[in-house]
Amino acid sequence: MKKPFNENSTLPEFPRDEVRAAITNGIKQAEEQTNMSQTPVQIKRKSKRKPLLYVASTAAAFSIMVGSAAYVSPTFASTLSQLPIVGSVFSNSGLPGLKQASEQGLTSTIGEKHTINGISVTLDEILYDESNITVGFTVDSEKELSNEYFGAGLDFTINGKYPEASSGSYGEKVLSPTVRTGIATFDVKDNMPDSFEMGLVLEGKGGEKWEFEAPVKKITDIVYVPVNHQQQAEGIQLDVSKISLSPSGIALDYKATEKGTIDNSQIGASFIEFRITDQNGKEIPSHSGGGEGHFDNGVWNFSSTKSFDPISVDVQKLTITPYLMLPSGGGGVQIDKDGAETKIPFNKSSLKEVKFQPFTVEVPKQNK
Repeated sequence: MKKPFNENSTLPEFPRDEVRAAITNGIKQAEEQTNMSQTPVQIKRKSKRKPLLYVASTAAAFSIMVGSAAYVSPTFASTLSQLPIVGSVFSNSGLPGLKQASEQGLTSTIGEKHTINGISVTLDEILYDESNITVGFTVDSEKELSNEYFGAGLDFTINGKYPEASSGSYGEKVLSPTVRTGIATFDVKDNMPDSFEMGLVLEGKGGEKWEFEAPVKKITDIVYVPVNHQQQAEGIQLDVSKISLSPSGIALDYKATEKGTIDNSQIGASFIEFRITDQNGKEIPSHSGGGEGHFDNGVWNFSSTKSFDPISVDVQKLTITPYLMLPSGGGGVQIDKDGAETKIPFNKSSLKEVKFQPFTVEVPKQNK
């Protein structure tokens, strides 16, 4: 006869190795199924089917965990029962792209939880699409936390190494004085692999350091639409190469160049944004996106991928209008090849409005 579980006993560590192995196996299985369903089409679509990638990953992970609980120990079964419900951060974020991607099984659900100094942080969900890697997590503390307890939020690594340059955003939703959710986005760069081992680090004001690892893979349900639009305005050369459509949203890739001096990167080309409307004049909400720039032979070169909400299947045409979002204040930091930082003061008088010409893009017919 089995001994009853003692609720006061110490719970074991979260079974990280088993979960990570299960997610990796699920990714491999999903790739095999997705590759079998691929059909050549004119517009590059990696898969016509909704990818099974993360659905398979989640099922594999939890089947192993349930099996272990049933045949190993009641203690492990109790650990399983205390795992948080995952997926709620994206679904309740108020962002249509994250909600839709989560509901369609395009995200990787993790559920890994670590507790330090009475503060529990649970890594809930990860989405890797064309423009961003988005991470959702939940914080449950025994005591009330200050508004900026986690500073600028999560840092990430790629296969154990910090990227040479990264940008993104971070925000929190306070549910109660002791419970909050956080969403961090990291902009996708051209040289980032389609799949890798992602490390995540979150630091607290009390010196805490929560660390997580999980395999991630870019979603495959993406339609790439070539644009190849170029125009010049007030000395700015703008090149929009493509847009990408997926259940998580629109990603718009562009580059812009403008003559300048190395001691001032705050020129018009560095403030380019885009407004997108459909054939009925309805605006597609923008979530902006970070960018990067470098100076070469008297010219500043900027590039970025801008993010927008997903569009419905009845959208046939998009009108894209570039514009400058000029700041009223601020400044910047210049980093040389040795990593030394130099503050750049903001000079609004050197900036002026620039009028770009709108252009249209035909949207390929989407499957309902």
